[in-house]
Amino acid sequence: MPQLILPMIPKGAKQISDLVSVWRNDQRWTYYYGTHPIHYHDPDDQRMFRVVTSQLIESGACRPVDIIKTFGVSKSSVDRALRKLRTGGVKAFFEKQTRNKSGNVLTKEVLEKAQLLLDQGNTRKDVAEEIDVKYDTLRKAINTGRLRETNDNVTAISKSARSVSDAAAADVMGTACTRVGERVLASIGKCVGAAVHFETCLDVPNGGVLCALPALLEKGLSGGAEKMLGKVKGYYKAFHILLLVAFMALCRIKTVEQLKKEAPGEFGKLLGLDRVPEVRCLRNKLDEMSVGDAAELWAANLSGRWLNRDHEAIGTLYVDGHVRVYNGHLTKLPRRYVSRQRLCLRGTTDYWVNDAIGRPFFMVEKVVDPGMLKTLKEDIVPRLLKDVPNQPSDLELKENPLLSRFILVFDREGYSPAFFDEMWREHRIGCITYHKHPSDAWPEECFTEHEVVMPAGETVEMRLCEQGSLVGSDKKSVWMREVRKLTDSGHQTSVISTAYDLDLTQLCARMFSRWCQENFFRYMIQHFDIDRIVEYGDIEFPDTEKVVNPAWRELNKQRCSLLNKLRYRNAKFAKMTLHPMTEGESKKYENWVKKKADLLEEIENYEHQSNEMLALLKSTKKHITWAELEKKDRFNRLLPGRKRLTDTIKMIAYRAETAMVGLVRGPTVDSSEARSLLQGLFVMDANIIPDVESKKLRVRMHGASTPAANRSLAQLFEHLNETETKYPGTDLQLVYELVTQNRSKF
Repeated sequence: MPQLILPMIPKGAKQISDLVSVWRNDQRWTYYYGTHPIHYHDPDDQRMFRVVTSQLIESGACRPVDIIKTFGVSKSSVDRALRKLRTGGVKAFFEKQTRNKSGNVLTKEVLEKAQLLLDQGNTRKDVAEEIDVKYDTLRKAINTGRLRETNDNVTAISKSARSVSDAAAADVMGTACTRVGERVLASIGKCVGAAVHFETCLDVPNGGVLCALPALLEKGLSGGAEKMLGKVKGYYKAFHILLLVAFMALCRIKTVEQLKKEAPGEFGKLLGLDRVPEVRCLRNKLDEMSVGDAAELWAANLSGRWLNRDHEAIGTLYVDGHVRVYNGHLTKLPRRYVSRQRLCLRGTTDYWVNDAIGRPFFMVEKVVDPGMLKTLKEDIVPRLLKDVPNQPSDLELKENPLLSRFILVFDREGYSPAFFDEMWREHRIGCITYHKHPSDAWPEECFTEHEVVMPAGETVEMRLCEQGSLVGSDKKSVWMREVRKLTDSGHQTSVISTAYDLDLTQLCARMFSRWCQENFFRYMIQHFDIDRIVEYGDIEFPDTEKVVNPAWRELNKQRCSLLNKLRYRNAKFAKMTLHPMTEGESKKYENWVKKKADLLEEIENYEHQSNEMLALLKSTKKHITWAELEKKDRFNRLLPGRKRLTDTIKMIAYRAETAMVGLVRGPTVDSSEARSLLQGLFVMDANIIPDVESKKLRVRMHGASTPAANRSLAQLFEHLNETETKYPGTDLQLVYELVTQNRSKF
């Protein structure tokens, strides 16, 4: 059995690992294995240093991190030496490098690599070793201008220097207003929007949000905005405002007022400006851009663009209503039930149309809520019939009687056999929802195991059974597909559908993915604050707007109260009839007879009142025009313009973030972890380094907290760099880099 070496080191030596130590002076460095000297070399002999340390690592006597910590060398140099030992042995360190005599050593590719290493802050010595050229060759290339030393510490503007400059500008024009000439020209109408100009800046707060710019542009942030939105005059252009609001949303700056907490000069560096607009100016710009129906037209154009691009997603569309609660005092909006709070509160109902993974297409606002069915018929379905691409032709629909144009999925609020029948007969649109009144439970032996592939890609085991069902009553009944899912507790969840061309598992996957919309609402409320009021004011409805007659509503309320009382007494009377009292107990029997007679009298009285109330209801209009409303019953609509514009930008931001999640997600990173990683990336400090000569704008991110996160970010940056996106208003191509290398030198 081999003898273990005791962890003893010679006096004056520095411990590298449990077994290896080094003793250093001005003449010699000596390495010890326990107390036995095994290697030595001169202090300046870097070649022998790499030979010895790589051999110690390869033999298992120490780890690379031990060499890095003991001698302060970079990880790349240790890895390079170890790789050379493994591929060529010790002789590889002493072989003379052969050069290609027929051409220049610093080729175009080598120069680009060297410039990238210099931009990352590497020393000349490290760069020469990395690209395998002599130090003097690299030095001459720098002196002749073929390479540039853009060391951040030399050419970049630090955060402290920017802070001093921004504060000094406050004495002249305003905090961070350093581009005085352009601002003066813009104020007199001689400059239509400031030019985008970047400076080399270190540690810019929220600089990581620039990583979302390719996704924002791809999702249509600047598509058609200049033509459709209102004209913006002055120092800031329309795309400056759009970028600012999108960056605010991704950085979770939820209101314009919260922008006061951010340094205006620092946020301006992300836009290529000296500063971002102040709160009042930003509000005015948003008002100018959303004047009239401009915001609504732009949103409609974007939804059509998204529908045309997402061909796979538009086969099934999800519709759900979301109540935006209003707690202000400008007007008394109608009350409606808010399921998440289980209360009837004043607010506005927005009907959203999303795809199977929650990405929004468009939203329909209803201050006077007619209900989901009417909104579907009058607003959503006509728009989808016009905008959804690649719909089957009339000939295809005729040849395949089970084929549908597209499929709508909604919750029980849209349950209506008559509506299902109308959508199928008139438009060949399939519908899916939960059964509101399922029949008795089906036998459990009818259910079989199925693998259901959900839209996000995960596979779920379900016990399913399908039958044809006659849904509805009397003449309004319709034959539909009914599918039930059997849970472990024995509960049967019933789904009805007119999507006759769908497979059983696909039908269930699309119905049970409806929660993606609920998750979307919750995420947008928490992270993007879509319910917040961004504009204070209201406008009147047109006189022809149809509303529910308050008098009819009050009569209906009274009749419902009478019917509830009548229902209770009928049940009580039926119980007394089913369980009569005998005449044996005379006193109790008399009380029972009297009580039953009084109950019968109350029932007759409530029936009479209910019939009278029903007659009044029939003679009262259920809907009247706005002009016919009494003044005390009138309410106004909250100003829609600025809110509609910011909601559209937040929809773009959400879709951009979702697209980036797809790039980050992997075997070890799920969607929620990917979103958390991106949220941290967006608020991360970054170095912004413009390179006008090579037409590149480098966004250099510092390392994340863990190696796994760094690997995910490096993967993301590779995809982003492949897009070759140019910053709007410039010819600079965005290049994303991750700096995690140890800069300490031997």
